[in-house]
Amino acid sequence: MLRLLITGGTFDKHYDAVRGELTFRDTHLPQILETVRCTVPLELEICRLVDSLYMGDEDRQAVAEACRAAPERSIVITHGTDSMTLTAERLLQEGLDKTIVLTGAMVPFTVSGSDALFNLGGAIVAARTCPPGVYIVMHGQVFPAGRVQKNRGQGCFEETL
Repeated sequence: MLRLLITGGTFDKHYDAVRGELTFRDTHLPQILETVRCTVPLELEICRLVDSLYMGDEDRQAVAEACRAAPERSIVITHGTDSMTLTAERLLQEGLDKTIVLTGAMVPFTVSGSDALFNLGGAIVAARTCPPGVYIVMHGQVFPAGRVQKNRGQGCFEETL
């Protein structure tokens, strides 16, 4: 069994045509899992629906507590990419004997050309196969927490040494 912990980010944003901006209404994860025909037994949990630019220490603490409380040993967290590395490092400090994988999207699921499906699939596989630890999975790559950064200029994640 796998826990899918939802925190928001671009992954779950909707385009609000009236306001002309991306906002949150609800998570897309049930629709996504149905679309990709995911057969992995999992439990969905909405922890937050927040833009990671506005995620603070309280939010990261709530994510850490949700991971600690989860009975599952494999956890995927959907998260905004702007502060994903900070949350991953915070979870690494917890020292949980679980495999925790954070993923997100550069383009919302609802927008053509989104990377959400690919990243979620990669994260689910990583959570089920990687040893205990904290990881970020983006664009087909698995990065250990504490050794990854977002390259805003290139729109990708890369390993740091």
